[in-house]
Amino acid sequence: MDTGLTTIPEADIEKYRATAQSMITRVVVIEDSARESGTALAGTNRRFVSTVSPGSVRKTREVELSKTVGSVRPDDQLMSIVQHTLLYRARRGIAIALAVSDVFSRAGELESLQAKNTRAPLEGDEAARFKKLLSAAAYVSAFAFASYLLQLIDADGEAPNDIREPDFLFDTPQDALKSMVAGLDGALAGAKADIDLALRARSFARVAIDGLLTRKGRFDGLGGFDSAHIRIDADDFTLDGFDVAPGKRSKPLVMTFKKPDEVIGNHIAKYQSVKLAKMLMAYDFDKQMNPFVELGGFLFTFIGDGAPGTGKTTLIQMIAGLVNGYCQVAGYPFVYENFGVDQISSYQGKSGQNCRQFIDNVLNPRAIGFGTVDDIDQVAAKRSDDRASAGQHEITGVLMSAFSGAMTVIRGNCSFGMFSNYPENVDDALRQRAGARWLVDGPQTREDYIDIFVLLAGKNHKIDLGDHKLYAAQEIQRAVSEAYESYAKPHEDGLMQVYERFTRDKGQPKTLADVGTYLHLIKEAEPRFTGRAIKNVTDAIKMRAMDIELPEDWFEKPETFMHKTYDDKKAMIEELRGPFDMDMVMQEVNRYADSEFRYSDRADDAAVEKLLRDARLRERAAREMEDMKKKGLWNA
Repeated sequence: MDTGLTTIPEADIEKYRATAQSMITRVVVIEDSARESGTALAGTNRRFVSTVSPGSVRKTREVELSKTVGSVRPDDQLMSIVQHTLLYRARRGIAIALAVSDVFSRAGELESLQAKNTRAPLEGDEAARFKKLLSAAAYVSAFAFASYLLQLIDADGEAPNDIREPDFLFDTPQDALKSMVAGLDGALAGAKADIDLALRARSFARVAIDGLLTRKGRFDGLGGFDSAHIRIDADDFTLDGFDVAPGKRSKPLVMTFKKPDEVIGNHIAKYQSVKLAKMLMAYDFDKQMNPFVELGGFLFTFIGDGAPGTGKTTLIQMIAGLVNGYCQVAGYPFVYENFGVDQISSYQGKSGQNCRQFIDNVLNPRAIGFGTVDDIDQVAAKRSDDRASAGQHEITGVLMSAFSGAMTVIRGNCSFGMFSNYPENVDDALRQRAGARWLVDGPQTREDYIDIFVLLAGKNHKIDLGDHKLYAAQEIQRAVSEAYESYAKPHEDGLMQVYERFTRDKGQPKTLADVGTYLHLIKEAEPRFTGRAIKNVTDAIKMRAMDIELPEDWFEKPETFMHKTYDDKKAMIEELRGPFDMDMVMQEVNRYADSEFRYSDRADDAAVEKLLRDARLRERAAREMEDMKKKGLWNA
């Protein structure tokens, strides 16, 4: 089956509406009356199943789901909103499940076998294969129906412990759905009020999915449905193969947010984080474009590196907090997701799917998104690393394609940040897809250390502050100006040698040709300084040209800026921007090139340290071996 996104036309769903309506009105099912005990096992949702067969006692039962739902409020002829919504979801879910089974049929040979069977009954191997595929289609339809209920029914509360599995039938898709309707009817029969209906329906969906997954191994005709991606936009319903919780619906963001004044040091990273949060809010939902993308300077991807404990997590919390606050003012949906090592799967292809889902969730053009990949060096492997898992290599490929691939479309509604303590271990090509480099080095000066100690110590004391102006060093504009000016010359020794050689021959750069010459000298010293690196540098320069402080009052009321039209936003931003100069150019070249030299030096240092450690171990082993020989303990 095609592993791309499959959308089902509304017409394919609507053709099953009458069938779905008849199923929620009245169906006749055959059930095994002695299949399960009526007593639940203590502390579980499961029931005792006798190992002694009482015989094949089966009986028919009429199921009228609409009457069962209506009986919750027998004194009112008109259904409540909760009752009506539940019935509508059940009918819609049945229609979608039948449409999904059609997709499954068309992806394999079931559709052609059905056509053959219509003309003349199948025999032999074809008949057996037809029955196997029909059962698989029935299984898929049951799973799709349960998944639909689980995703589309909202309910909060403690799940009841008397929900039983349906008496699954897998003869045909319609038989499977009839058994699911009967199971849902049985689950709802215990409802005492409207509030119980949604909770019991959702609990039934979860129990049904658990039961279906335990039976999955019985079906060998499921083909590639495991890797299918089906979406119904009208319902915001997503089916990703047989995921346990397919297409999890978004939940309110629960996170400890940090304010900019709670981030000590990291001045450039903090400054660009504040700018990024405001840039995202310039996104226009009607045009699905951001003026900063058109004008230049939008930060789609960045990488932050620094030693452990320097503030990378705090930076993430600050960005997410700022964007979340702005979105609440504007009434925009906000999506934050982190992709970590827990999403690396042992199943082939699953890690790549998880990463693709993470990317798609953040890219969603109907929301403002911020995605992070913490400890990127552990999550994504270097392509030359044979010791890394297949899942890590899959993730590297997906991230490279998503961040700067042939099909990458940057709308300006989201940004991705990669963070690492050891960026030299990240694949070179993936690292160069980060449009900006943030050195997260934490507090550096005496003033920084006083500020961070006072901040973290709290106020439960009467100790005098002393001769210090609290947080004066954290005034972002002054601190950033000083930080940028420090990059008039390189920081790394390797790049400093290139810079000194250039200025000795050419003097201070005055023209674009001088800048190009300097870039070429850097390329000769550091082969990884490629054309993509030049693009990242020029993007950073454009961002500096857009180094404008969007007024804070633009974000206090949505109508001031955020709810204006795209053209109005663009005009307001254009009024604030100015041209870039040679100082900006050299600062950004040195900042970016510094990072490449820093990564190379750290990688070389790590390799040298390993060789030294191995040499010390060999010498120690030789000494211990000689001592053992002298004592007669060496038996080689």
